[in-house]
Amino acid sequence: MNATPIHIHSLSYRELRSYLYAALFVVGNIALPQLCHLIPQGGLMLLPIYFFTLIAAYKYGWQVGLLTAIASPLVNSALFGMPAPAVLPAILIKSVLLVAAATFVARRSQAVSILLLLAVVLFYQVAGSLIETALAGSLAIGFQDFTIGLPGMLLQVVGGYLVLKYLLK
Repeated sequence: MNATPIHIHSLSYRELRSYLYAALFVVGNIALPQLCHLIPQGGLMLLPIYFFTLIAAYKYGWQVGLLTAIASPLVNSALFGMPAPAVLPAILIKSVLLVAAATFVARRSQAVSILLLLAVVLFYQVAGSLIETALAGSLAIGFQDFTIGLPGMLLQVVGGYLVLKYLLK
């Protein structure tokens, strides 16, 4: 599948738009997990907390991405207790890695494709899983996204592609 050129923005913390976009993406990262948690183990399986962080960082740059990446899990945890405070460090680390990967790939390619998004998702998941393994002291816990969360990774890649290519023109 060929990469489709898209206009990548690089918003800064000095722009009000950065905070408005980040707030919208945080709302998405609150609503989507609530829907996914209606399915047994839906959060673990679909990894919804990362979806709008991917979109934010890829399209609007690292600053909007970072605002979204940090606020989303903290607000969700404070309001709904999910993610549990014990797993917040791992989720925050993976979210920040996602922002770094998405921003890097978007800036370098100025395009979106299934393969580019697959590279982003694999990078943050592998690097994040290695760190999570070190934090938890357990390979099974560190790599649970690869045993349970494959549908969520697929959702990020395919859903992210569709949103970036068709909805955010």
